[in-house]
Amino acid sequence: MGIDSSEDAYDPNSVVDKWTAIWDELGVYQASDGDAARSYVVSMFPYPSGDLHMGHAEVYSISDAIARYLRMRGQNVLNGIGWDSFGLPAENAARKRGLDPREWTYANIETQARSFRRLGVSFDWRTRLHTSDPEYYRWNQWLFLRLFAAGLAYRKAAAVNWCPNDQTVLANEQVIGGRCERCGAVVVQRPLTQWFFHTTGYAQRMLDDMAQLAGHWPNEILAMQRNWIGRSVGAYLSFELDGGDAVRVFTTRPDTLFGATFLVVAVDAALAAELVSDGQRAAFETYREQAATATELERLAADRPKTGVFLGRYAIHPATGERVPVYAADYVLAHYGTGAIMAVPAHDQRDLDFALVHALPVRPVIDTGEPDPRETDVATEGEGRLIDSGEFTGMPSTEAGRAIVERIGAEEAVTYRWRDWLISRQRYWGTPIPIIHCDRCGLVPVPDGELPVRLPDSGYVLRPTDGKSPLASATDWVNVDCPQCGGSAQRDTDTMDTFVDSSWYFLRYPNPTYEEGPFDPAGLARWLPVDEYIGGREHATGHLMYARWLTKALHDLGLLPFTEPFTRLTNQGQVIMNGKAMSKTLGNLVNLQEQIASYGPDAVRVTMVFAGPPEDDIDWADVSPAGAVKWLSRVWRLSGSLLPSTGESDGDLQRAVHRLIAETTSAMDGRRFNVAIARLMELTTVLRKASPSDPATREGVEALAAMLSCFAPFTAEEMWERLGHAPSVCRRPWPVADPTLLVTDSATCVIQINGKVRDKLTVPADVSESRLRELALSTERVRAALGSSEVTRVVVRPPSLVNIVAA
Repeated sequence: MGIDSSEDAYDPNSVVDKWTAIWDELGVYQASDGDAARSYVVSMFPYPSGDLHMGHAEVYSISDAIARYLRMRGQNVLNGIGWDSFGLPAENAARKRGLDPREWTYANIETQARSFRRLGVSFDWRTRLHTSDPEYYRWNQWLFLRLFAAGLAYRKAAAVNWCPNDQTVLANEQVIGGRCERCGAVVVQRPLTQWFFHTTGYAQRMLDDMAQLAGHWPNEILAMQRNWIGRSVGAYLSFELDGGDAVRVFTTRPDTLFGATFLVVAVDAALAAELVSDGQRAAFETYREQAATATELERLAADRPKTGVFLGRYAIHPATGERVPVYAADYVLAHYGTGAIMAVPAHDQRDLDFALVHALPVRPVIDTGEPDPRETDVATEGEGRLIDSGEFTGMPSTEAGRAIVERIGAEEAVTYRWRDWLISRQRYWGTPIPIIHCDRCGLVPVPDGELPVRLPDSGYVLRPTDGKSPLASATDWVNVDCPQCGGSAQRDTDTMDTFVDSSWYFLRYPNPTYEEGPFDPAGLARWLPVDEYIGGREHATGHLMYARWLTKALHDLGLLPFTEPFTRLTNQGQVIMNGKAMSKTLGNLVNLQEQIASYGPDAVRVTMVFAGPPEDDIDWADVSPAGAVKWLSRVWRLSGSLLPSTGESDGDLQRAVHRLIAETTSAMDGRRFNVAIARLMELTTVLRKASPSDPATREGVEALAAMLSCFAPFTAEEMWERLGHAPSVCRRPWPVADPTLLVTDSATCVIQINGKVRDKLTVPADVSESRLRELALSTERVRAALGSSEVTRVVVRPPSLVNIVAA
């Protein structure tokens, strides 16, 4: 009879309050100042748009499993928590409800904090911070001023994504399908004078420093960042215009110069407005207005129809002397290169699509061995030998590019697609930009002693109708004396993109009350950089890029001793429902609190991490916490069914326990939490069949309780207490497998004939291939099954398999 005979009822919710109080009293999750090796674990912090949702449960179940495991492996772990509490959703919610954004935001923070405790996440609550606190955004402003002094923060006019409904600038990643991701309004391009961070000056370092991350970050994320930065090696070429001046273009394929049959200028580039002839100006202005409704990502889409307008100008081809027309189009970007390209339709698909629409010449100049693009409407974009290219005809394209550059005196260059970071937002609920505008002195930094520049509590209109920031309506706040000349001046009325807040919050967790600077140098030395960072892949080209850039900028300013913020990155997928993202519109939302109330926090956490590898999406329609509840109830009953140990341990049981400890440990090290839980389930099955008085059974149940605490902390604590131990189980070291018990002296060999099992043998674990073949062919069952059949082949896989092929 196995030991699982207890009829005790497992109540997954009854012990939550009990253990959260004990954890707080004992301070078991507080990082210490001792000499133990440290591990700094950070999850991308939440936005307080309401209570925690299913996605939060997933990411924090993963990060908490990591933090708990590292503690039990002897690491001094700092697991921080804060709230990314500024931003557009809170302001929109406040407008809708007639509330102050503070009221909405801080109420949601408290709701989420209670839910985190109910989930049992092992945060060190001393790290708690909110980016909307003046004590935090003071240092946002302080960092801005250091970047401004270094020339890394600047102001300029630019075309930006503008949401006419929310009345604010949007980042590229906030525009989905040409619409505002928050309200769904069609986004337009609008010229505004805005604040930027000069990120592009770090483009090459961002690429080079990926060497530090290789093997520790997912390859997919690094590839996405490389593509986003978009490094291009090529040359600048000059095309003289009829009537004087010249157009300077950037190309990555100077070897295709002889195939250039027209030029294209970005429709929103200042150059296009300068070049257009009087006769074409009306058509150009109409087209520019139409193009302003498309986002950058839409403009770059390969399958988008290629539109444009002739500018009424011609340029002189630098190699052939031919006159080529100049067009404006939206598939060229103003910030890429010079905002102008030479179009080679035979060897660039976008150029070819444009040429076909506008009946422009297509001239192949590289023989790639592929069909002629004039016959297939498919550009040949590879390399080969030059044709119809004057003196360069016959040269390999790899050599011809450099030869052409030298021949015409062009300039070799490297360019990047990555843009400077636009940080201005025309919203109230954000960090005020600490700059004063003075007619005499220009842009004047707010003195450090006057920081923070606090948001006004009153006197502003939260939803202005003139397209200006709500702060512009707070005239008593806006009008100030200039710190330099004492004359009348005005505060800057934009607030910072909330990505600024989230680019350095992890630097403040070690000491969130530090008042001498944005982060405590002792905390940096002790904990940074982050050892384990956990969050979604959707942040690859946004938050993760910004955090990497700011870390490098602060390093160059002498404020940080490292250049990469996150040593190791773990991505989690999304929690979806019936194959689609959860949303109110689709009506497929799953309420986290209802799931916890029905099944308990441990079962929800186990379900999240058992559903698949962390990076995979979880379709909640395909899983159910009910199965986790059944397993946890069996595990819990094990701890109450043991008898006093008698005699020696069963050797096979002891070996099974230690094998499963070793396999669980290996899975945890590889962050394969679903595999780890599978091994714990296997261990549960082994122990339920074991004698309740066998010493190996108690050893196995105690190991199971300890390892389970990474995923189901409340159940594990109850088990540990029922086993007679003082709290907390997380203070127990991670079980270590005895290597001598992992050695297998013998093995079971399965013998198949034509794929069907005919016999099994117990053989030495180190049996040779020839000996195993001999033994398999000599058994009575195998000889009987073969009869008169001829053995044509024998496949031997020592020590576990022999497959005999017979005809």
